[in-house]
Amino acid sequence: MMSDRLLLGTNKGLLILERHNGDWRITCEAHNAIPVSYAAVDRRSGTLWACLDHGHWGRKLHRSPDGGQTWREVPAPAFPEGAEISEGKPATVSYLWLIAPGGADQPERLYIGTEPGGLFQSDDGGESFHLVESLWNHPSRKDFWFGGGRDFAGVCAIAVDPRDSRHVYVGVSVGGVFETTDGGQTWHGRNRGLSAEYMPNPDADYGHDPHFLALSPSNPDVLWQQNHCGVFRSVDGGQQWHKISQPGGPVNFGFPIAVDPQDERVAWVVPATSDEYRVAVKQALCVSRTDDGGQTWTAFRAGLPQTECYDLVYRHALDLSGDTLAFGTTTGNVYLSDDRGESWRSLGHHFPPVLSVRFA
Repeated sequence: MMSDRLLLGTNKGLLILERHNGDWRITCEAHNAIPVSYAAVDRRSGTLWACLDHGHWGRKLHRSPDGGQTWREVPAPAFPEGAEISEGKPATVSYLWLIAPGGADQPERLYIGTEPGGLFQSDDGGESFHLVESLWNHPSRKDFWFGGGRDFAGVCAIAVDPRDSRHVYVGVSVGGVFETTDGGQTWHGRNRGLSAEYMPNPDADYGHDPHFLALSPSNPDVLWQQNHCGVFRSVDGGQQWHKISQPGGPVNFGFPIAVDPQDERVAWVVPATSDEYRVAVKQALCVSRTDDGGQTWTAFRAGLPQTECYDLVYRHALDLSGDTLAFGTTTGNVYLSDDRGESWRSLGHHFPPVLSVRFA
């Protein structure tokens, strides 16, 4: 079912847009002038969550029980005393990458991914969070996790298997993909088949950079990731990845990926030029879709700027609801498609830089 509400986390606050008679308009603004790194709804309860990046005042976490009309601050995750990024360097949360609900049978379970690479868990509906120390203490962390575009590694993707809430995948940028099948007691790297071209050994077990990771709801053994070095897909729960980038482009480098909930073969990406030139490919914005598991890709451009375009779409700034997709860019443009990405229209060209886009 299509959603008629859209949450935009921006550099200047949270904007909530609603559809009325086919037109979208802003109906609520919150956390004005404060960067909102991520905002989403917990569909189990209807609670809205907003991760704030105050800069001087640090990272804050807020929730709203009434669709964004009122908000209450709750304690943000914090590393326990004695936790260290490296020898002698205390770990302090410097960014809240995302908040994600646990399984349907875990109504009070929430996860938050942070920078540095912490996975935090709540079992009381977000009143408190604790560090998942089993992942933090994974033997790969101190030697193979590091910052890419940011100072430190960050947990930027969390995917819970709808068949088994104890089965969770986490994407660490930069570190790789990790899987637990026992509710977080143990974690295993799932990076075989990935390529880290910036590493001395591109085929290393760790040190990969999944910009975003998603599983296919219709078949959770099928995983997708938009990686720093391409687009990859696994059909066996991450045991083996296959590169499905488009020879000759434009599909190769980028950040977000959205997966069709009904068809494990269908996904969308918004390509960018490269890690060095993070703008639209040939300064022409497109959204590419595969209908066959990445064997082929089709670029859709109708309604998107095709000249002098410097837009980039961040990892959490593309979302899908039914046949409707929406994305926002670093230059404050927001676009929406009602036909599975084949044509687009602008919802506005003067928003603040967009950090996250999620239907509610």
